[in-house]
Amino acid sequence: MENNGWNEFEIGAMLRSFDGAVSDVATTLQEDRPYSRSNSFTASVADWRIEKPVFNKDYCIDCQFCWIYCPDISIISRDKKMVGVDYDHCKGCAICVEVCPTNPKSLLMFAEQEDEDKVLAEWPTKEKKEK
Repeated sequence: MENNGWNEFEIGAMLRSFDGAVSDVATTLQEDRPYSRSNSFTASVADWRIEKPVFNKDYCIDCQFCWIYCPDISIISRDKKMVGVDYDHCKGCAICVEVCPTNPKSLLMFAEQEDEDKVLAEWPTKEKKEK
């Protein structure tokens, strides 16, 4: 396949996700899948982002809501446990933060240039509910 830009494909062109047959994509880790060059997984979109989600494992309950709702498959989950964010493919939409049910949330949005260790040290504490 030629290395075409998005606007150089013919109308109706079929772009395959993988090179060759893939028998068990559900149990194959993302980084081990044979993605084709036309698949967006092979392209970084990190420079689109002005804010990034930062993950705090101390508050995560592994509900997998962030993984389910992420439109870019940027949540890294192993054995039904959240392990991090794929910043090469995260566009900073904050859907993961919106669907996080914990208090405080285990994912929060911060400016792209913020240092993660600094952000984690200043993480909000549990909000008290008024009775």
